[in-house]
Amino acid sequence: MTRLDSPIDADRFDDEWLEADGAGGFASGTVGTARTRRYHALLLTARQPPTNRVVLVNGVEAWLEDGERKTALTMQRYAPDLLYPDTSKSIASFDTSSWPTWRYRLDGGGVLIAEVFVAKASRETVLRWRLEAPSGAGGAVLKVRPLISGRDYHVLHHENAAFDFDAQIDGEHVRWQPYGDLPAIVARSNGCYTHAPDWYRNFCYTRERERGLDCIEDLATPGVFTFDLGTGDAVLMLRAQPLSGVGDTPQEGNESAASRAQMLAGFEEVRRASLGSRLQRSANAYVVARGDGRTIVAGYPWFTDWGRDTFIAMRGLLLANERYEAAGAILLEWAATVSEGMLPNRFPDAGGAPEYNSVDASLWFVVAVHDYFAAANVPPEARHVLQGAVDAIIEGYARGTRYQIAADPGDGLLRAGVPGVQLTWMDAKAGDWVVTPRIGKPVEIQALWINGLRIASAWNARWRELEARASASFAARFVDPSTGALFDVIDVDHVEGTADSSIRPNQIFAAGGLPFALLEGDAARAVVAQVQAHLLTPMGLRTLAPSDRAYRGQYRGGVLERDGAYHQGTVWPWLLGPFVDAWLRVNGDTAPQRSLARERFVAPLLAHLEHAGLDHISEVADGDAPHRPGGAPFQAWSLGELLRVLKRLGDAA
Repeated sequence: MTRLDSPIDADRFDDEWLEADGAGGFASGTVGTARTRRYHALLLTARQPPTNRVVLVNGVEAWLEDGERKTALTMQRYAPDLLYPDTSKSIASFDTSSWPTWRYRLDGGGVLIAEVFVAKASRETVLRWRLEAPSGAGGAVLKVRPLISGRDYHVLHHENAAFDFDAQIDGEHVRWQPYGDLPAIVARSNGCYTHAPDWYRNFCYTRERERGLDCIEDLATPGVFTFDLGTGDAVLMLRAQPLSGVGDTPQEGNESAASRAQMLAGFEEVRRASLGSRLQRSANAYVVARGDGRTIVAGYPWFTDWGRDTFIAMRGLLLANERYEAAGAILLEWAATVSEGMLPNRFPDAGGAPEYNSVDASLWFVVAVHDYFAAANVPPEARHVLQGAVDAIIEGYARGTRYQIAADPGDGLLRAGVPGVQLTWMDAKAGDWVVTPRIGKPVEIQALWINGLRIASAWNARWRELEARASASFAARFVDPSTGALFDVIDVDHVEGTADSSIRPNQIFAAGGLPFALLEGDAARAVVAQVQAHLLTPMGLRTLAPSDRAYRGQYRGGVLERDGAYHQGTVWPWLLGPFVDAWLRVNGDTAPQRSLARERFVAPLLAHLEHAGLDHISEVADGDAPHRPGGAPFQAWSLGELLRVLKRLGDAA
């Protein structure tokens, strides 16, 4: 739970909240209510879950009229940099204990509560306003103007003659369809709707401006909802009505808005009791529908499901939370996509063929299968299918597959890479520039490969000889004699005998974070010591040591600047998981050491739950202090590894 009490610092007004709908859509915004991203919206829906997302309702303009007093309840930012109206003085507190909830201090001593949540069963966004304490003037009237676009969630909307303002009004239901090829918007309320079309122009999104992207948008407002708060709560519910045959948004029920308002009064207690702890509720946001099955969204607001992210994240989001049925369903879904030993790294948003362009996604799948087998009572049929998928991956990699991925017939290690393609998790690419190509034999790929061979050997003895040869080669070839730690890549660009000694975090996977460690004793201690000395920050591990000439300490600027820093010094919180595993292995996995690890390494990430993406962990942070968070504010593997480590330390999530 994040709770911000009065007075809320101005720099906390840009902290972000998230309400996911379980199908790839979501509602999201800021504490201060002003939208700072193109992705902030109240109704953002996935037409082909979890992809093909469109923004339908960006926000609302809401205000309270109480006698002669008028109190703004939402704030907008207009170009070039005007905040209006200013809600900073009236917001008394904000918290996410059940869902985003604001308390407004009204003139005359009254208090108004505003809430927003997404009901996953119906994928409706529900807005509710209620007077906690009347101001004494009487006649409190709430007015709400929806701000509407109708666009792909990656682009911006501008005033145009094609926008259809027409409203179909049927009792408590109001329906708009701004564009014929997009879902209609259905609103239902216990208020009165007045049709009053208008354009609100030149909204300015500061996060987009910081990222060097277009940041100005125009939104349409078709009319105004009016509610008498003196007679009870005001409820406004928003949902997408899909085009015939497109998507699977549930059809609306027959309940009246009045009955829904009564139901909502007791809903908070029900939801808190049913969804578990704060971190478990946050974890639920990433587990979404894909067709008739399930998958894991890599992050919000702009990621969909990626293979690598899915298998890393599920170890904490699902297995550490004992959600074995969901984990098994996802693994079985992905098992059907093995091609030439590879799993897709990405499914395009607009459909089309999946992208097989990752060397490690398939190997992380093998690790996830191992963890699933170790934790759950797996049905024989599912075990057979998953073992078959693992065998197909190991066979494909041993024989050779796309992008020169193959086991070296000499040393048994896994080589990979061709010019112009980014295959490892350090996958930034700007135009034709692959920032960290890492062609050859990257260190974490060997750790994953050898783990995969050991895992498959449990039921297929043919892989034991190759595993033994690769393990011996790893021990003989990867130690940097000048430091005792590990090279990042050997046989660079497939040139035998070359090595990249850049200090990066990838070596930590040889000492922890995977089912089987490749290093023991002094070698493991050398890796942990180097990573701790050069890469460890309160937010996770840097991707490159600050002493390196290629180091970039800040993740900001335009696309080129950010991609250039993404894996050249930028901190990644998810890497803290394998670091804590390795640290405990070399320092002693005892209760006192686990307590120390929690205090030194995990506590700062727990504190981060109160900042940026509230109740979640950011994708990245600056390598330089104070390690300002960046990237996606809600990232699956960042939260997943935190959950996995907490279980490792014996803490309840």
